[in-house]
Amino acid sequence: MSVTLSRPRRPRATKPETDAAAPDRASPSARSPLKQRLSRLDVKASPYLYIAPFFVLFGLVGLFPLGYTFVVSLFDWRLLQGQGEFVGLDNFAAVLGDRFFWNSLFNTVSIFVLSSIPQLVAAVLIAAVLDQNIRGKTFWRMSVLLPYIVTPVAVSLIFTNMFNEQYGLINNVLGALGLDPVMWKTEQLPSHLAIATMVNWRWTGYNALILLAAMQAVPRDIHESAALDGAGAVRRFFSMTVPSIRPTLIFVIITSTIGGLQIFTEPRLFDPVTAGGSARQFQTTVLYLWEMAFFRQNFGEASAIAWLLFLIIVGLGALNFFIARRISSAESRRATRRIRRRLAQLKGQPADRMEDHS
Repeated sequence: MSVTLSRPRRPRATKPETDAAAPDRASPSARSPLKQRLSRLDVKASPYLYIAPFFVLFGLVGLFPLGYTFVVSLFDWRLLQGQGEFVGLDNFAAVLGDRFFWNSLFNTVSIFVLSSIPQLVAAVLIAAVLDQNIRGKTFWRMSVLLPYIVTPVAVSLIFTNMFNEQYGLINNVLGALGLDPVMWKTEQLPSHLAIATMVNWRWTGYNALILLAAMQAVPRDIHESAALDGAGAVRRFFSMTVPSIRPTLIFVIITSTIGGLQIFTEPRLFDPVTAGGSARQFQTTVLYLWEMAFFRQNFGEASAIAWLLFLIIVGLGALNFFIARRISSAESRRATRRIRRRLAQLKGQPADRMEDHS
């Protein structure tokens, strides 16, 4: 019996699939033109869709009332009769020729200056203190925010009783010291000081927490390096902390400007009987607008006052921005000169020669 042995067959090697036979579905070139266009459209359009709700809401509650107010200012519009005849810019001319408007604008600027400047200085100092390593940080941070939580009505009632001309706490203290009482509601400057005190007490802690958040974002390594070089706490604060929080400081200044020029609640509740005092000694522009709209029932001139105040706020906000920008650019140039001078000292060359080469 014979056995025939056969050579074992090798398995055939499978041929790799070519790109033409089996295209890579994940590659962008293999996608259909429609999918490519949809992908590009998604990348371009999706960010705008994400932020669209804010702008739609802003257009409904911000831009539309602003535009409609301008339309009302062009007509002889009364509260009960409604739209009257078209008068153009006559309402603006009437407002600009009204001495009560200029008196209200002076009162607004005066209260704004007396409140915003001390408020910003106190907010920066409070933020600097809270930025230190003190005990009970959370307690003190919440404490400075408590005046902001209290309603303006309660704040106005408390300070109105404190600044009462006959039985107020402050005049009683002045009388105990042998001083004459101050006419807080009758005279112009004392009434401005009283209202500015109310504003400062309510908003200083709020601004201090915003500035504190900016101060905590400053790297601690910079302060430690400056302390090792011999810089004191005051020098580090003005040379390092304040320049580092400049964007936040500009934001606080602009928001304080907008809020200060739109002040209404504090002067309205300071003397609820009159709309800004018996002689309009503390009547602000918004309070005068309110009187023009709901007492004189002249919506046309009230809308003109609103637009003039809007233009004034925009102008002052732009002025604050450009001044802060000039200060920032000037300080950056001085810092560049100091760096060049330091490099020149290290290389042993005159600083003027280094600046010429640069």
